[in-house]
Amino acid sequence: MGSEASFQTAKIYRHLLKAVQKHIGKEDNKRHFQEFITSEFRKSSSLLDGAAIQQKIKLARDYTFLLNSVHHHKDLLFSYNIAVDRTDEMKRVIGKSAASVGLRLPEAYQP
Repeated sequence: MGSEASFQTAKIYRHLLKAVQKHIGKEDNKRHFQEFITSEFRKSSSLLDGAAIQQKIKLARDYTFLLNSVHHHKDLLFSYNIAVDRTDEMKRVIGKSAASVGLRLPEAYQP
């Protein structure tokens, strides 16, 4: 049972770090988010009882879900707003579509 719990903890840790890197960023000025998460997961489990560890794991899972949901909600709001200039978003979507078949879009000439 202990090995499965550590596997679940590692899985939650990886998902949380991925969400932070994707939605918050990897820049040096935002590095403290990742460092805090890493330090919290590396704290000695002997200092905490089982209930406190489970509470921290649940908190990490909930925060991961929150980050992903807020990002998805923001994308939905942006896609539904017709009054906003969406050329950058459309370039990104078309660029991803072209990249999926191994092509690259040419850079547009800007005088």
